Amino acid sequence: MQLMAALERYRVTLTTGGAVVMQGEWSIRETGERKFRSWIGSYGGIAEARVVLTEMGDDGAETVLEEWPEA
Repeated sequence: MQLMAALERYRVTLTTGGAVVMQGEWSIRETGERKFRSWIGSYGGIAEARVVLTEMGDDGAETVLEEWPEA
């Protein structure tokens, strides 16, 4: 189970109107950050779009690293 947690440490989530439209998970922070920026460019024009990059801690808690648009 530890290996899976490491593989899924960084998550990018796209929501619109509060509903999850798409999610992706990566083991490398730089990949998550690149996908975060890419998703803003690709999906930022969707009404009420919100893109969030989070990090999953070893204790299972998620920490928001970046969000668009900014809260």
